[in-house]
Amino acid sequence: MTFSAALSAYLIASRAAGLVAPMILRRRLARGKEDPARLAERLGRADVARPAGRLVWLHGASVGEAVSLLPVIRELGARDPDLHVLVTTGTVTSARRLASELPAYAVHQFVPLDTAGSVRRFLDRWRPDLAIWAESEFWPRLMIETSRRHIPMMLVNARVSARSASRWRRLPGMARILVRLFDRIVTQDAPTRERLIAMGADPARVREGGNLKMLAMPPRVDQATLEEFRDALGDRPVWLAASTHPPEEEVVLAAHRLIAQSVPDLLTILAPRHPERAAELSRWLRQEGLALALRSEGDLPTRETEIYLADSLGEMDLWLRLAPIALVGGSLADMGGHNPFEPAELGAAILHGPHVENFAPAYAVLTASGGALVVSDAASLAQAAKTLLLHPTHRSALVAAAREALEQSRPDVGALVTEALALLPRSE
Repeated sequence: MTFSAALSAYLIASRAAGLVAPMILRRRLARGKEDPARLAERLGRADVARPAGRLVWLHGASVGEAVSLLPVIRELGARDPDLHVLVTTGTVTSARRLASELPAYAVHQFVPLDTAGSVRRFLDRWRPDLAIWAESEFWPRLMIETSRRHIPMMLVNARVSARSASRWRRLPGMARILVRLFDRIVTQDAPTRERLIAMGADPARVREGGNLKMLAMPPRVDQATLEEFRDALGDRPVWLAASTHPPEEEVVLAAHRLIAQSVPDLLTILAPRHPERAAELSRWLRQEGLALALRSEGDLPTRETEIYLADSLGEMDLWLRLAPIALVGGSLADMGGHNPFEPAELGAAILHGPHVENFAPAYAVLTASGGALVVSDAASLAQAAKTLLLHPTHRSALVAAAREALEQSRPDVGALVTEALALLPRSE
């Protein structure tokens, strides 16, 4: 295989990076980004034995990608009970989520650091028969070493934004080599298909297949916790600002004050995308004179609480079950927007800003069907939320339209798994 100059330089650097890998892991551990009991996995070592028989390896970067792979994993198990599955991710939160949701025939490991030694130890240990990658998690060393071992590779739920495609255009040789490693690519949308082909992918190997995140089931919620919150809220009007980024919280606060002028006893649940920002947010909200309660402190909202700061990980499903209206964050700030599928599934009316490039096809379907409302600032957000709070019939119609529209564009996981199994070498 002939490498581009950029890819050759990367592979040389990845070999040298093995010398500092332990230091990198210690720094990440200090920031809470690693599991102290499982650091060895990041170096390609594992305490878990490889199961006998054929093994399909699936990789997703974090929680969203990992959850999108669950329907594929379940379909693989249903098709061939003798298959075993290895799932790798790179974050602690994804490992926690998968611990409760993976079937018995699947095991989770942390993906190795993209250094020569870590990757080779990982592949020596697990010897996968097929590799399935999600979205655009391209780790060049891992991809090259997998290909060198003649392991078939498939990219599913592929997504390449216009911004990412622009970055890859600066490294055309490297991009072409990497995308050509995949034997089959199934993209979320038509623009991604065209971008991957422009990067060098073989058009005959790339098809559009829809977004697998639409198939993800909401995580199980603790019923006692849900009822405890419902009792605390009573009949109060509630709305949720979900997965917010700065400066979206300022817009949410301004909207809260506007809504409260005509909706007495209003409670706004604020769930920042990064809960570690809770300290700065709580200081700011108190300085603004708001009555505040925090999930991290074990608080329940009281009748006096105006803002409930949902500063916890893995509980978005709880807040979506409590709030009939949800602003999906990352869309007022220029962050590309977040997943609208879980709000729709759990019955929350969807509000979003103009920046939804990450899920553009889904939001286009929602907008066309009347299943979501676009807002642009505090005034329009307040007006939309107030209307939906005061008119339950309108709100129910919005939720029904969203569910129907998204249902019609659900991906065919059966067809995807058929393609994957066709790549799997026959057992001897």
